[in-house]
Amino acid sequence: MGLSNTQLIDIYRKMLTIRVFESEVKDLFAKGKIVGALHLSIGQEAVPVGVCTALRKGDYIVSNHRGHGHCIAMGVDVKHMMAELFGKEPGICKGKGGSMHLADFSVGILGASAIVGANMPLAVGAGLSIKLRKTDQVSVAFFGDGASNQGTFHESINLAAIWDLPVLFVCENNQYAESTPFLKVMRVQNVADRAVAYGVPGVTVDGMDVMAVYEATLKACERARSGKGPTLLECKTYRYMGHEEGDPWITYRSEEEVEQWKKKDSIQSFRRHLIEKKVLTDGKANVIEEEVKKLITGAIKFAEESPWPKPEEALKDVFVSSYY
Repeated sequence: MGLSNTQLIDIYRKMLTIRVFESEVKDLFAKGKIVGALHLSIGQEAVPVGVCTALRKGDYIVSNHRGHGHCIAMGVDVKHMMAELFGKEPGICKGKGGSMHLADFSVGILGASAIVGANMPLAVGAGLSIKLRKTDQVSVAFFGDGASNQGTFHESINLAAIWDLPVLFVCENNQYAESTPFLKVMRVQNVADRAVAYGVPGVTVDGMDVMAVYEATLKACERARSGKGPTLLECKTYRYMGHEEGDPWITYRSEEEVEQWKKKDSIQSFRRHLIEKKVLTDGKANVIEEEVKKLITGAIKFAEESPWPKPEEALKDVFVSSYY
């Protein structure tokens, strides 16, 4: 599927939106305006945008503790997302979810789990629902390389395989499970190599190349929609920050390593690509950057001025009183 110039520019804008959003959130956290654990996806922008661009309206995703990028890529309103991180009432989860438990059913985000690997069974459940309802939707689970060592990963991909469920397992391999290099805890060179044990395709792509991610996802989605079952897609990427804010990352990796990965920066390389293809000019790219900064500044203002949830609503929306 060829993408129009408008779609290509939208990809660039979304990646840039994630970068600016995360950078501003980092500063807000340092100032004490956002509290709780904060896991940033700076450096990994090409994966959520590449994957979600290949999805259709009505498809589902389940996210994890590092999910801000997934939400923005799926089209969540950044004002209400920022309000959620502030714990404010207009947040997408009414201020009760916070950074690691984001959900927005209106754009297909079924939720996020801070427990490593716990979101994959949810994606399989959504995939089973799709099959039983006989629709052509796809369910996507985002997870890290560390989660591929969890039992939930193996159980989920095995069940999706034997039932031919339309589930895409997307491993954002950012090289570290917290502070542990992934090659120290697995013998295979690629997480995707594990797919052979379940009889499904395992695909490894450059997670710093948004178009490579998009094309691989599109192919996996076509396979899923045609009833052929799941795919394990591994995107080799890198997080420039620590596992979470406050993580002394210099204790387990070098500044030289980080700088080497920054030379592959997905946003800058895609900007150069669009300019070379005459889809963008330097001037237009700069205008988009200013528009994105203004958008995030407005989101922060909205969050700061929004009201807190009322104390008497603490238990509202927490428990389901009926399944119907």
